[in-house]
Amino acid sequence: MKRAVIIGLGSIAKRHASNLKKLYPDIKILAMSSSGKLQDSPIIDVDELATTINQVISFRPDFAIVASPATFHFQHAKELLKLNIPTLIEKPIAATRKDAKEMVVLANETKVPVSVAYCLRYLPAANIVKSILEENQLGPIYNVMAHVGQYLPDWRKDKDYRFSVSASLKLGGGALLELSHELDYLHWFLGELHLKYALLRNTNELNLDVEEIADVILSTDSGTICSVHLNLIQKKPQRYCNFVGEKGHLCWDLIENRVAIYTNEKENIIYHEPFWDRNTMYLLMLKDFMQKITSQNHCKRILSSAMHTVELIEKIKSQSNWGIKQ
Repeated sequence: MKRAVIIGLGSIAKRHASNLKKLYPDIKILAMSSSGKLQDSPIIDVDELATTINQVISFRPDFAIVASPATFHFQHAKELLKLNIPTLIEKPIAATRKDAKEMVVLANETKVPVSVAYCLRYLPAANIVKSILEENQLGPIYNVMAHVGQYLPDWRKDKDYRFSVSASLKLGGGALLELSHELDYLHWFLGELHLKYALLRNTNELNLDVEEIADVILSTDSGTICSVHLNLIQKKPQRYCNFVGEKGHLCWDLIENRVAIYTNEKENIIYHEPFWDRNTMYLLMLKDFMQKITSQNHCKRILSSAMHTVELIEKIKSQSNWGIKQ
C-alpha cells in the first residue's frame, strides 16, 4: 500500500496517520478536514493536505479512512465507494439508519472492501470472551451487564469539551453514538439485540444538547437479558462487562484488561495484561483491513452488524423515556 487518504483531522484521524507510518514507513498520506478548510500548519505524519474531494480523488489512493464526524460519514464515504476505493469507516457507520442503510446498499453494489472501525473487537480479551461464549463454558447466559462511564471533559485535554464532536447533536455526539462499542460487541457476542426499555438523561453538569446518560435493557433471541449503562459524566473511568451463566460468572474489565470466571469453588483468572499497549488494537485493526483489501473481502457481515447498531440506537432514541435533569 503506497497511498492513503484520511478524511478528518481529529484525534482518531491523527492516530490512524501515525499508525500507518509505523506499519508502512514509505506510505504517502493525504488528509482533508471534514469541513474542507485548509489547515494553518502542517499535520504530523501527513504528507499532503486537501480541501476538496476532487483533490482526494486525484491523489489516486489505494485506500481511505473516513474519520470525520458521524453525520458526515455517508457524505464522504459514498464518493470513495463510487470509485471503488477500499474504505475503513470510523464507528459508528453513520449517524442515522437512513445513511447507514444507503452506505450498506452502495457497498454491496460496488463490492469494494469496506469495514467499520469498532476497535474493541481487536482486544485479545474481547476475543477470549467471545471464545468462552462460543464454547458454552458458562452454559446458558441469563444476564449481561455492560457499563462504561468516562468524564467527557477529560477525554481530550487539549480541547474544550463543549466544542467537541462528542458534545454536539449535529455532529453525531452523545453517549449512544460515542459509546456504541458496547452495543457492537454485545451484538458480536450474542447475536440480534431487541430493545425492551430505555431511559436517557441529561444533567446540569455538562449542559449538552445530547444524552449524557443512557440506560438500556435488551434481550437476545435466546432469552438473555442485557443491561447497558453508558455515561459521559463519571469522574473515575470504568468499563466492564459481566456475564451471569448457569455454570459461572464471567467478569471482563476493559480498564484492567482482565478476564476472570467465578464459580462456586474458585476465581479463575483467564487473562490479565494491565500494561498491554492499547494502541496495538488500532494497529491490528489496520493490518486486518489491509488483509481484507488484499483478499478483496467485502466485509458484508461487519457492515450488517454496524447497520444493526445504528438501527438500535435510533430505536432507543425514538422509544426511550427521558429523565428529568438532576
